[in-house]
Amino acid sequence: MRNRLAISMVLLPAWMAASAGVPRDARELWADYDPRAEPLDVKVVKRWEQNGGRYELVLYTVGTFLGAKSRVAAYYGYPGGAKGSAAIVQLHGGGQRARKEIVAYHVSRGYACISVNWGGLVLEGPDTPNTDWGKVSPGFAGPKPFAFRGMSVLPGPYSIEKGEHPKNSNWYLISCAARRAITFLEGRKEVDAGRIGMEGHSMGGRLTVTSMTDPRIKAAVPSVGGSGFLSYDMWGLPGSARRVAGSFDLYRKTISSAAHLAAARCPVLFLSATNDFNAPMDFAVAGMRLVGHETKRTAFAPHLNHRFTSGTYACRPLWFDTHLKKTFTFPKTARSELILKRPSGVPLMKVYPDTSRAIAKVDIYYGYARDPRNRFWHDARAGKVADHWQAECPVMDLDEPLFAFANVTYVLDKPLALPRGYTTVKRFTLSSQFRSAYPDAVKAASVRATAKHSRLIEDFSRGFHDWYTLQWANPVHWLCATRKPCDARYRGPRGARLAIALRCARPNRLAVTLETNAWRGYALGLKRGTHRAEVALRSGAQRIELALGDFKPVGTDTSPLATWCEITELQLSPVRKQWAGPKPEFRRIEWAGGVVEPWKLKLKGNRGTTTLRLDR
Repeated sequence: MRNRLAISMVLLPAWMAASAGVPRDARELWADYDPRAEPLDVKVVKRWEQNGGRYELVLYTVGTFLGAKSRVAAYYGYPGGAKGSAAIVQLHGGGQRARKEIVAYHVSRGYACISVNWGGLVLEGPDTPNTDWGKVSPGFAGPKPFAFRGMSVLPGPYSIEKGEHPKNSNWYLISCAARRAITFLEGRKEVDAGRIGMEGHSMGGRLTVTSMTDPRIKAAVPSVGGSGFLSYDMWGLPGSARRVAGSFDLYRKTISSAAHLAAARCPVLFLSATNDFNAPMDFAVAGMRLVGHETKRTAFAPHLNHRFTSGTYACRPLWFDTHLKKTFTFPKTARSELILKRPSGVPLMKVYPDTSRAIAKVDIYYGYARDPRNRFWHDARAGKVADHWQAECPVMDLDEPLFAFANVTYVLDKPLALPRGYTTVKRFTLSSQFRSAYPDAVKAASVRATAKHSRLIEDFSRGFHDWYTLQWANPVHWLCATRKPCDARYRGPRGARLAIALRCARPNRLAVTLETNAWRGYALGLKRGTHRAEVALRSGAQRIELALGDFKPVGTDTSPLATWCEITELQLSPVRKQWAGPKPEFRRIEWAGGVVEPWKLKLKGNRGTTTLRLDR
């Protein structure tokens, strides 16, 4: 039977002993683990100095598993002449490796940093000593890939327990490696053991969450990973959950991200993106609500998947400066309220930001889609009224949920340099409390469906505000994309043509790409794919119109595009990364002709998992 999930996590007291020694919760899982017990046996593979920092490639022992030692490689660095420095454990993501450049970034800001190569991929060359997990295999270079055992508590040929147990999950083993990295740092004379933080991206974010319950961590910043609840169905989308191998209840209470978020005691900033696939926004919100203290924040980059804007990424170093160095004061999370019952029948979002620091702007966003990975976030055009900002969030369909949040952008006292891939910033962006209203509440409040379908997708009056751009400064590799056509308000009518008005300085070829049915594995008869039309452009102003048949399948799926309703993302880019002259001036994108019809996903049946609902 499908249950609605109340967002709470009850941790059983430690005195309730588990049968056959199986732990009952995250605290009990780690109660018998001493990260200082076994010698680290550190070996320095190489040393070097660069830009005032001192660096080492090291190996250290994680522990002894199945009678053999497991050792990992790591990059370590610290400012030359440092004494009592704050320090950071950095944890790489899936398919990645330890990053010396991120170590150098933290060193440039006065921190010591260790980047752990837990995945085991080559760092300096095949002959350089590297991670060796011994008889267990939690990384990417061992005999059994990570993905098969991450969400599993079942025993196997490389597991350390014979029965179902959370220690059979790879997350346990690599969390041991992360906790041993803390032990490494606290043993260094240049490090203040009372000021150690932890960060990680993607799988490293998940690992940060399972490791930050170590009491030696004083601040943590997981990003796009570690949200929890991935094994739950999204509301209204049966079959959307990831499957757990073995006991779901055991996994949920012991080794899941949600269990560790509920056990967290250190200050936590969750850095993510509104359309992230690995830590879907609704799950990230639910997970952070489990953290049992108020020294927590979220920063969501709008319209992005698995990446950040410079303004949201800036929260990461500022969080460490606040809690490890005490050189910055982080604003409080903006309070928000979503008012449903109004005479007009149009919901109103109010946001009350912390005004202790100068505010550059407040953006209020709202969206309808059940799946946050495909949700388009409308900018509600917030306005300031007395002590708060507010904006209406018109509803289009009373049978769909409504979600809303705000991003508050603050002014920095001085510019902040960020790692490679980001710009130096003078502002940073923090997200407000997240609000949601499901159809029962919407209807009970007599909300009216006032939002209407629009044939106009974009007039570019605000530039690419409702889009995201990649490599925009690159003259030939640029890309701009939007999820607007996935939203019911901008969905393509039956029989319509996609019309794009633009001005081009020189003759070129434009690729108009449609990502279709992304993440819709829970829908009947819809396969994820990519469809593309290549258009010859002349110099000057012009308008192109494209029919369904103009878009050809790309890749192994040769299915034709059956309806515009399959679009989950619209992308514009040069054909084969070749472009002459400046980028085109896009002026208008709209639907020409056709008949507007209602459309709903046809969903597969209930598979019996628990459903996540944010308001309960």
